[in-house]
Amino acid sequence: MKSRSSARPGPKPKIGTREKLIQSGLRAIHASGYGGTSIQSIVEMADVPKGSFYNFFSSKEEFAAEVIDAYSAREQDRLRCFLEGTDTPPLDRLKTYFDNRIESFRNSQYVRGCLMGNFSAEAADQSALIRESLTKHFGAWCDLFEACIAEAQAQGEISNQFPASLLAKFLLNSWEGALLRMRAEKSDTPLLDFKEIVFKKIFE
Repeated sequence: MKSRSSARPGPKPKIGTREKLIQSGLRAIHASGYGGTSIQSIVEMADVPKGSFYNFFSSKEEFAAEVIDAYSAREQDRLRCFLEGTDTPPLDRLKTYFDNRIESFRNSQYVRGCLMGNFSAEAADQSALIRESLTKHFGAWCDLFEACIAEAQAQGEISNQFPASLLAKFLLNSWEGALLRMRAEKSDTPLLDFKEIVFKKIFE
């Protein structure tokens, strides 16, 4: 994976500019896609001079990898909040997590889906840097699912027929596919179908 460049020489940017750019980029790319978002639109949303962008990022591709980092960190925090509790059985934690996400997508009218899934469909073929970033972060998400599934298996809630690592990959792959169908259909049906099969057939 190629290294991300350091800031270019020049006047020291204001503290917080880098984070403003990343958060603005996250919102813009999630709404309009990677190809549909320009550097100009990002700096305008962040309300910073265009030159500030290049104090931190050598290219839009490098910036996108940083946006993926930020999005994944946020979603991993969400996963931990739902999946790492001890007062609720692990299978119930998994169900509650997906119920929460389904409700969130309903409220947003099914327009955005998962930013990492969107990047996978739009840019992974063209950028090794983005592809490697996605692989790393999807792997981290799988690790969190795997730990919860393994706990459910240890408690007898889920069969041990398949290893927790394989079930975690299947769970995430199926969910990401359901999100793409959700966006195409503008409906929660693919998400409800996912939940029905996973929790009434796969996790038994």
